[in-house]
Amino acid sequence: MVAGDGIGVETTREAVRVLEALAREGALRAELTPFPWSADHTLAAGRALPEGAFERLRRDFDAVLVGAFGDPRIPDMSHAKEILLGMRSRLDLFANVRPVKCLDDRLSPLKGVPASEIDFLVLRENTEGAYVGMGGRFLADTKDEVAIEGDVTTRAGTERICRYAFECARRFGKPRRLGRPPRVLMADKHNVQRFGGELWRRVFLEVAGDFPDCEASHLFADTLAMDIVRRPASFDVIVTNNLFGDILSDLAAALVGGLGVTPSGNVHPGQLSVFEPVHGSAPPLAGKGIANPLGSILSAAMLLRHLGEEAAAGRVDRAVAASVKAGETTVDLGGKLSTAAAGSAVLARLERDAGGHLGPEQAVW
Repeated sequence: MVAGDGIGVETTREAVRVLEALAREGALRAELTPFPWSADHTLAAGRALPEGAFERLRRDFDAVLVGAFGDPRIPDMSHAKEILLGMRSRLDLFANVRPVKCLDDRLSPLKGVPASEIDFLVLRENTEGAYVGMGGRFLADTKDEVAIEGDVTTRAGTERICRYAFECARRFGKPRRLGRPPRVLMADKHNVQRFGGELWRRVFLEVAGDFPDCEASHLFADTLAMDIVRRPASFDVIVTNNLFGDILSDLAAALVGGLGVTPSGNVHPGQLSVFEPVHGSAPPLAGKGIANPLGSILSAAMLLRHLGEEAAAGRVDRAVAASVKAGETTVDLGGKLSTAAAGSAVLARLERDAGGHLGPEQAVW
């Protein structure tokens, strides 16, 4: 577990309480090891990570729960890049998995759209695209300065995220509940990105041919941004590149109550994966006890599901959903509870729910 900076420390604490409660009652077989990697640790040690950190994670652990990174004392965010982006690239966590599931009608800003219709998954390619850091500045700090940012797309990287999208769609409960084939939609801008975008289009269509039981479709990313708001019920799984996935998944989070309630996973199927809420470290809010812990708790549920602990994961999902419906939340969701009190509310419901698990059609993910 890496709590990180700012409100990440507070929200991750509540997720850890949930995991520890499950372990105490014997519902979870796991050992939790905390790591101090953060801005505080970087400033004290002079480096963000010890030698061999990624090798140790890969060798000794099955999953990692992460908080958030960012601290004004390190304005270039170098420690965050080394830790979090380092995990994604060095551990080859190629799929950023963002469930978009509204837990209560009052959380959605969409008039006349019930919560039950906002239930889909955004898959963002996590290791390529515009975030690889390839490029540079020329004639820096002059009136003729030029900045070039590389956008890297490989066939192998595109194929594996597209294939994973179809595999996720097959497991997604919503299509079974509605009695129709799973839907996978790919978003790009191949009309203007003639090389990387066109590669995405070709590879997606080729992979779709291996999944005849699924419906494959395409939208340009700007059109999809509009349709996520206009008709969210039409989507099951959306797959796209690193940049578009970053933007579209944050837009989708606004439909379910905001970043504070949104979990995510940085996943490589069958290997060590990393799970984190999508909110930032929010330094101005740190230490005030008002941060929403539900995104972190739901990320812990995703971690459990990744480890095959379906019953425990289902109980966590169910406890969070019940707390939201009862209004036992922090202020951002209309409640009055502190971070710790919101975590305690989930714990209380978790302890009352001693058995069973959510069916696949009910799970957050």
